[in-house]
Amino acid sequence: QVELVESGGGLVQAGGSLRLSCAASPSPFSINAMGWYRQAPGKQRELVATIDGGHITKYADSVKGRFTISRDNAKHTVYLQMNSLKPEDTAVYYCYVDRLLYYSGDFLRDGTDYWGQGTQVTVSS
Repeated sequence: QVELVESGGGLVQAGGSLRLSCAASPSPFSINAMGWYRQAPGKQRELVATIDGGHITKYADSVKGRFTISRDNAKHTVYLQMNSLKPEDTAVYYCYVDRLLYYSGDFLRDGTDYWGQGTQVTVSS
């Protein structure tokens, strides 16, 4: 079964930068859309950014112009470059894949709704 493995969170001062990475492992045959969500304490999980198979991107208004999502299809990895971080960006960030194809033995199977384990991003003022 494919899992999403995240890295790159941490503590940074306001105005600083962080880069999150999320890799699908073991490598799937193909991945549809990938994205990042976040959840702050006491709040609902919210969409941060998505990128589809054609590299079309969408962003939450709160991060437009500061965050950049990208993907490397050969590495089955999605990235989130976060610049000009603000204290309100503090949250647990989750990687998401809506659909992928993977081999199980000789069979190509279809899987949906994959989530990473979450990585903490803390921005101090």
